[in-house]
Amino acid sequence: MAISIYILNGPNLNRLGTREPEIYGSTTLADIEAECARRGDALGMEIDFRQSNHEGMLVDWIHEAGDAAKGLIINPGAYSHTSIALHDAIQSVTLPVIEVHISNIFARESFRHHSYVSPVARGVICGMGTLGYGLALEALAGMVGGARSS
Repeated sequence: MAISIYILNGPNLNRLGTREPEIYGSTTLADIEAECARRGDALGMEIDFRQSNHEGMLVDWIHEAGDAAKGLIINPGAYSHTSIALHDAIQSVTLPVIEVHISNIFARESFRHHSYVSPVARGVICGMGTLGYGLALEALAGMVGGARSS
């Protein structure tokens, strides 16, 4: 039986591929979803991939993941830097959470250097581009007992 993993994406990530390609590249969110599904399948994971521009929806999905999944990957986007609600939601669930950022938030504007999510995440991957999602899946496989990567 496949291990259930939620991958949640925050505000403006639906604009990947056209939004600031010099920072985020030309890969679309649909491309990332397809790659996560492929990689998840190889790791024995069933991927539930979602995106919302609404903080409350992300909170609801984190709660849902806490009841239905074995792990969570979240790219909270700008909510990383503003959302105590996401912090509290993640803190309220017992599954391992990996925070992912496509860009290196520490090489950008100073307001991006702080994340409310990081203190309650098991790990943080930033600055690795869209490869960060695959790295997060590999990390979760090790944490929750998924198949070994090849």
